[in-house]
Amino acid sequence: MNLPALCRNPIHLASFGFGSGLSPKAPGTFGTLMAVPLWLGLSQLELPFYIAVLAVTFLFGVFCCGYTAKAMGVHDHGSIVWDEFVGFWITMIAVPAEPLWVIAGFALFRLFDIAKPWPIKWLDKKVHGGFGIMIDDVLAGVFAAVILQIALFYIA
Repeated sequence: MNLPALCRNPIHLASFGFGSGLSPKAPGTFGTLMAVPLWLGLSQLELPFYIAVLAVTFLFGVFCCGYTAKAMGVHDHGSIVWDEFVGFWITMIAVPAEPLWVIAGFALFRLFDIAKPWPIKWLDKKVHGGFGIMIDDVLAGVFAAVILQIALFYIA
């Protein structure tokens, strides 16, 4: 499978996190890293607009990740990282754009995305298609967001 050739299609390019998912090692981590500078722009939005952008990017992700997985013939291929983008952005809802919080959010999201505690692991195995690709990272983002918000409440 020629992944760089698939990048000529803008839908696949988005699924591959603008190329960050093509990393031969840790594509999910590189995808999340690519999501950080985009989040810095999103973080300037007022909360209702931020949530609206999350909804749109989630729906777009269901479509584009499903489309790319079907084209590749592989469910949730490691190079598909748009779900990491949205999961990280969920983690970072209403979080200050300060290095400590960005690093904490990044680490928490990656922890939940990699460890996949219940029910994330169950969803990852049982739900397929574009929604299945997206939902485990969405839930990892929610878990990380809850912990980050608790930390913000007590520390900030």
